[in-house]
Amino acid sequence: MPHTLTLQSIETVTHDVNRYRFDKPSGLAYTPGQAFDIGLDRDGWRDDKHPFTPTSLPDEGFLEFTIKTYVEHDGLTKRLADLKPGDTVLADEPWGAIHDQGPGWFIAGGAGVTPFIAILRQRLAREGTLEGSELIFSNKTEDDIILRDAFEKMPGLSTYFTVTDQKDASVHTGQIDRDLLAARITPGKGKCYVCGPDAMLDDISGALLDIGVPESDIITEEFD
Repeated sequence: MPHTLTLQSIETVTHDVNRYRFDKPSGLAYTPGQAFDIGLDRDGWRDDKHPFTPTSLPDEGFLEFTIKTYVEHDGLTKRLADLKPGDTVLADEPWGAIHDQGPGWFIAGGAGVTPFIAILRQRLAREGTLEGSELIFSNKTEDDIILRDAFEKMPGLSTYFTVTDQKDASVHTGQIDRDLLAARITPGKGKCYVCGPDAMLDDISGALLDIGVPESDIITEEFD
């Protein structure tokens, strides 16, 4: 049976990203990096579930999700943005391959960064620093960078932001490709966590193998 989550609040994070806080059902457990398949608790929508990763930590007394809204589609994310406190959604059991396996490079495209938020927050709470880890994060424009300030303020975390559709950006421009990865990653010196659309996973995984990263050090998950 799916879990029923009751919305507490919605907060705007960027122009098209919201932070949703839900009541956490008793006994619900998950590992940072895992996702829940979530659907609206409404007729016609209960079976239309999509994966979202909690950005809260398991020991916090609520479930928090940071979700990009795709207003051009009359789909789930657009309808989530219209929810009001007290509304409910349905969540299946958690799943996912990405979990903390030690320092390294966290490579994300757009909303694919969300599994890394809880992983980095948990390690920071445990160790007090993210020394030895770097976030390599691609978006279309600077305005699309989710939680940029929060990432830049995480002690010990290096950040490399790049955008693909904004020539006058104050951050790097261009795609995450083989040359960029070769310049920033030292094979064998840490894990490479990769999350984003399927095509991105294939391209980056191939590039990582090409520059000498062992397959056992590449950890991937698909999130559109």
